[in-house]
Amino acid sequence: MMNSLWHTRAASLNIDGRALIGGRRVWAASNQQFDDVSPIDGRVLGPVARCDVADVDAAVAAARAAFEDRRWAGQAPAARKRVLIRFADLVLANTAELALLETLDMGKPIQYSQSVDVAAAANCIRWYGEAIDKIYDEIAPTADNSLALITREPVGVVAAIVPWNYPLIMAAWKIAPALAAGNSVVLKPSEKSPLSALRLAEIALEAGLPPGVFNVVPGFGHEAGAALALHMDVDCIGFTGSTRTGKQILQMAGQSNLKRAWTELGGKSANIVCADCPDLDAAVSAAVGSIYFNQGESCNAPSRLFVEASIKDAFLEKALALMPRYQPGDPLDEATVMGAIVDATQMKNVMRFIASGQADGARLLAGGVATREDTGGFYIAPTLFDQVDGAMEIAREEIFGPVLSVFSFSHIDEAVREANASPFGLQAGVWTSNISKAIQAARALRAGTVHVNQYDGDDMTVPFGGVKQSGNGRDKSLHAFDKYTELKTTWIALDKLA
Repeated sequence: MMNSLWHTRAASLNIDGRALIGGRRVWAASNQQFDDVSPIDGRVLGPVARCDVADVDAAVAAARAAFEDRRWAGQAPAARKRVLIRFADLVLANTAELALLETLDMGKPIQYSQSVDVAAAANCIRWYGEAIDKIYDEIAPTADNSLALITREPVGVVAAIVPWNYPLIMAAWKIAPALAAGNSVVLKPSEKSPLSALRLAEIALEAGLPPGVFNVVPGFGHEAGAALALHMDVDCIGFTGSTRTGKQILQMAGQSNLKRAWTELGGKSANIVCADCPDLDAAVSAAVGSIYFNQGESCNAPSRLFVEASIKDAFLEKALALMPRYQPGDPLDEATVMGAIVDATQMKNVMRFIASGQADGARLLAGGVATREDTGGFYIAPTLFDQVDGAMEIAREEIFGPVLSVFSFSHIDEAVREANASPFGLQAGVWTSNISKAIQAARALRAGTVHVNQYDGDDMTVPFGGVKQSGNGRDKSLHAFDKYTELKTTWIALDKLA
C-alpha cells in the first residue's frame, strides 16, 4: 500500500472508543471519557470510555456468568479450537485496520505494525488454538486399589492488564492461553493505546467466541486497573508493565482475595560482546537494531552494551555508521524504521535520562535530541552513550526509549558481574566463538532468557519472562497454561466401588 493511502485511510478511519462488556459496545456507566492522542502528530483520534469500578464490576459479572454457565469452558476442545483458529484468521484478514490502529495509537512504524505486531498476535492465537486438543491430563502411579486423576481446569475469571508498547502482542500473549484453557477474560489495555484491543474483542465475537467470555475495559490504571486487581471475583490477574505498578498489583491481589498474580515487568538487559565474537558486523547490527526497534520501548531491549576493550573502538565506529538508518520518520511511511515516542510524558522522561547521562559524565556520541518537532508529535533521535559506569542513573534505570549505554570490560567475568548487578533479570546476550565461555556465561547470567551470538531470537514454543524484579511466571509456550489453570487431584478408592 502506498504511503499516501495510509494517510488517507487514517483520515477516514472510524474510531470507536467504547468498552466491550458482555458482547456489547458501551460507554462507561459514568459517561466519563478521555481523549486518545496520536504521538505521530499530537492530534486527538477520538474519545475513549473511561471505565472505573462500576464498569469493571459489570465486565467481571459478565465474565463470571459466562464461565459458570460453561458457554465456553463446556465446549468440546475441538470446538474451542475451531473458534480460536477462526479468530486468528480474522485477525489476519483485518491486518490493515489493526496495524493502522496500532501505529496511530502508539507511533510505531506501519511496516512493523503489519509484519510484526498483527502477524505475531494472530500466530499466538492460532498456536494456542492448536494446542487445545493436544494437552493430556495424567493418571498417578498408585496402588491397584486406587485411581488418582490429575486434571487441569480453568481458573475462572482472568484479568489481563497490558502495556502500551506492544498492545496487540501483549494482549494475545495473555488472552490466547487463558481462552484456550477455558477461562473468561477481562482485558484492560493501556490508556495510551486502547484501540486495537477494543477491535480485537469485536473480531473475537465475529469468530464465534460467546458474549461475555472476552471483555475489554479501557481506562486508567489507578481506576480500572486497580478495580480489577482488587476485585473479589477475579481469580487470576496477568500483568505486563512497570516494576513499580507490578508491585502494586501484587499488593492488591493480597489485599483482596489472594488471586494468583503473574507479572512481566521491567528490564535493563545486558548484551556482552567479547573480542572473539564470531561476526562483529552481526553483533553491531543486533545491538543497534534491538535497542532502537520500537523506539527503544521494549522491556527486553539490550540497553546496556558491554564491549571488550580491545574491540570497542571498532565496534563503536561500525555502530555510529548505522545510526542514520534509525533516524525517526513518519510512522505511516512504509520506509520508516523508527517512529514516535508514545506520548509527551514518556518523551519528557527519556529526555530527562539523557540529560542525566550527560550530567553524570557519560560521553554522548550520537543523538540526545528531539526531532521532527514541527509535526506536533514526539520523536527522539537514536542516542548512544559511551564511557558509562554502573553508578550512573542511565546504567541503573529502565529508560524505555532509544538510548544505548556502552561499557567496556577486560574479562567476561567482569561483564557478567556488572550485568547481574541490576535488580532486573529479563534477558541478556553473549557474543563469543568459545562454546565453553558461552555456556558458562549463560549459566552465570541471572536472566529469563540468554541469547548467544544473536539477540531477539523468538518463537511461540519458548517461554518469555524474567527473574528478580523483572517479574514471575512465563508468557508463551505451553508453560503459559500453568498460569491460567488449576491442577486438581481426584482420588478414587476402587475397592469401595460396587
